[in-house]
Amino acid sequence: MENKSNPEHSDQTIQLTALPEMVGLRLDKALALLPEIENRTRAAHLIDNDLVKVNGKSAKASQPIKSTDNIEITIPAPVPTELQSYDLKLDVLFEDSDVIVINKPAGLVVHPAAGHAHDTLVNALISHTDDLSMKFGEERPGIVHRLDKETSGIIVVAKNDKAHESLTAQFKERSTHRIYYAVCIGTARNLSGTIKSFLARHPVDRKKYASVLGDDRRPLLDPNDPPEIGKWAVTHYETLARKSGLSYMKMKLETGRTHQIRVHLSESGLPIAGDSTYGADKKIKSVEQRVIQEDLRSLPRFLLHAAELGFTHPRTQERMFFKKDWPEDISLLIKKWGLM
Repeated sequence: MENKSNPEHSDQTIQLTALPEMVGLRLDKALALLPEIENRTRAAHLIDNDLVKVNGKSAKASQPIKSTDNIEITIPAPVPTELQSYDLKLDVLFEDSDVIVINKPAGLVVHPAAGHAHDTLVNALISHTDDLSMKFGEERPGIVHRLDKETSGIIVVAKNDKAHESLTAQFKERSTHRIYYAVCIGTARNLSGTIKSFLARHPVDRKKYASVLGDDRRPLLDPNDPPEIGKWAVTHYETLARKSGLSYMKMKLETGRTHQIRVHLSESGLPIAGDSTYGADKKIKSVEQRVIQEDLRSLPRFLLHAAELGFTHPRTQERMFFKKDWPEDISLLIKKWGLM
């Protein structure tokens, strides 16, 4: 493999003949094996922007790799961000020259998207510090994992490329520790268990995700036989309390897919309270007490909280652990309902 490193702030070109471990894989999966790229998301970004050539020609992410294929990859140099800063006081749990750990409030979008161009966590981070990883010149500086807008809790952000690479690898290798809590509408049947499925965009509602189903209309459950679409997702859960038609749940993530907990709980008949996207509104009438029904209808967010995060520090290799309770207003509600 030839790696042409040009002077600082210039593009990087990688030229190679397909490695043995790449043969037979889709192009995006093959590129994800390279340490300079690391994951399919970045690989797809490069392919979509015509920065990958196979045998001198533009290629698709799904193109299978042959042993004789010559691959050329252009990795753009980081460019200064054009994102605007957002003056928002952040609840910083830890910060050094490599990482920053933040307790994200509900209602804050992690990175710019439609309808939220300037009022996101990324914009607030730009206001907070000049040191954020700009790997691949992305518009998501430092972001290695995400929380949904209405999910509160702990998120770690990289402040340089080395930290970004290390944290990304840890999430990919599933060596991070992640614990979430949720209040669900419905009475959980089991005290503990594991939910597994492949998750993909919902076939009808593109704002949602759903488990990929087989011909028998049941979720596909063999990780060694993946469907054409969908990513393998595993959620371990524990039922902490059940009362008045509500369940207080603790989840440990083995994987971290988009909407993973929300989909897995909803498809188990336990939509998260306040999560109208995944059917919570339709189940409110099943809750026994009318006063709790009214509380549920007036929720400003869905009740999912990222309470614990553990990872290995990218530079010191120290194992770090952070824990943060629910916001006080939500904690009071959960106690009022007799769930904690």
